[in-house]
Amino acid sequence: MEKRFDGRVAVVTGASRGIGYQLAKALGAAGAHVVAVARTVGGLEELDDDIKAAGGTATLVPLDLRDFEALDRLGAAIFERWKKLDMLVGNAGVLGTLSPLGHVEPKVFDEVMAVNVTANWRLIRSLDPLLRQSDAGRALFLSSGAAHKCKAYWGPYSISKAALEALVRTYAAETRQTPIRVNLVNPGPMRTAMRAKAMPGEDPASLPEPAAIVPALLDLLAPDCTDSGRLYDFPSKEMRDFPQVVS
Repeated sequence: MEKRFDGRVAVVTGASRGIGYQLAKALGAAGAHVVAVARTVGGLEELDDDIKAAGGTATLVPLDLRDFEALDRLGAAIFERWKKLDMLVGNAGVLGTLSPLGHVEPKVFDEVMAVNVTANWRLIRSLDPLLRQSDAGRALFLSSGAAHKCKAYWGPYSISKAALEALVRTYAAETRQTPIRVNLVNPGPMRTAMRAKAMPGEDPASLPEPAAIVPALLDLLAPDCTDSGRLYDFPSKEMRDFPQVVS
């Protein structure tokens, strides 16, 4: 029986836990070869076991996304082995600290911007030539409602996600005349380690599991997806356009 992503290659960042883990596992089970990127070796090894148990294959890449030269090497390694890339999922992100802007340590602000924004640009820079070699390249990046709410004390995270959305929308505009499709996803409140850190008093049982969003993500990564430059809002189950500004 043919699997939905047979013969396709996917890079998933933040693949050692949460949404990234569940999506990588589902892609592997659906026939994709998963290049799983994360800092936590133990989580990657567990993912590898799950993918193998489902009959899939994976390549584990333990690295810190702030190692930008390693991201360049990742593109070279994928080219050497497969000559193309079919899917890029920029899922990894960090929260930083919840603090008034004037109290945020510069090293914290720099880390949030490096992981949430610069690393995704470096991934695009490294992997765009490979996505262009696919018959249906797909790029998907995880954003947040924080990009638009701009709540007090969430400054570094909100700023980084707003910048990420501008980055991804620009990439979508630049690939409009190609087979590549580029989209954003707002997962909303979800039972993840980041959410627990941000909302320590919240009952995790009241939130959806990361696996709940996976079917929607698979649809956005599929070769028959026609959307590009849009944001999928998981809480409302709606695909949203961004407002068009005429200068």
